[in-house]
Amino acid sequence: MSNASIDVSAAIDSDNIGDYSVQSDRLLRVAAIDDHALTLQGLETLLSAEPDFELVGCYQTVPALLADVGTDDRLDVVVLDLRLADNSDPAQNVLSLELVTDHVLILSSAESPYLVRKAVRTGVMGVVQKSETPETVVSAVRLAALGKGALTTEWASVVDSDPLLDSVDLSERQREVLELYASGESTKRVASMTGLTPNTVLDYLGRIRAKYAAAGRAENSLNKSEMYRLAQQDGYLPGPMDPS
Repeated sequence: MSNASIDVSAAIDSDNIGDYSVQSDRLLRVAAIDDHALTLQGLETLLSAEPDFELVGCYQTVPALLADVGTDDRLDVVVLDLRLADNSDPAQNVLSLELVTDHVLILSSAESPYLVRKAVRTGVMGVVQKSETPETVVSAVRLAALGKGALTTEWASVVDSDPLLDSVDLSERQREVLELYASGESTKRVASMTGLTPNTVLDYLGRIRAKYAAAGRAENSLNKSEMYRLAQQDGYLPGPMDPS
């Protein structure tokens, strides 16, 4: 998957796309994955109407696409729904699609911080809501196919400023400790699973509590259930409607 970072400071801008049909005779190979037939029909109509797109196919699951598309005939972009009916993991779906593409664009109505974080961490090209205008969706698909970050103004605002998504900056080690401890593991068990000493785990937990307190999200005396709730809000742990 491409390591291109998403620029959350800029919205989709047609001036940044250029006239690809003039620049190249090769069509952009596009495929879509969504578990709703009506959505797939809409995407098929929308994308097949673009003169610089070759719509390879529309599928309801990632395995269905992989079974139909050869690994030697790569796609320029796959438009992927964040939450599929087979309860597949979004991050794993993106990684599986590396067999056929370097660029994945998330198109979804899901508002789960957990699922969004999991997808964004894999290096997707952008996240676009299904409620966006057809013109915005097409522009996002084109940008993603060209290897450019495609983020709408609304989602850029969410990722950039929503305190439930990113106001508390935890290190990778702190995230690991939080995820294990908030999931119910004891301090000793977290130490054993991470290779840390129990005192180091306690130090990490103290720092995590202090960061949440400094951000105005909680008191310094956070208990385990409160840490679990905050870990869900920030997308470190799945929420009640997310696949585990």
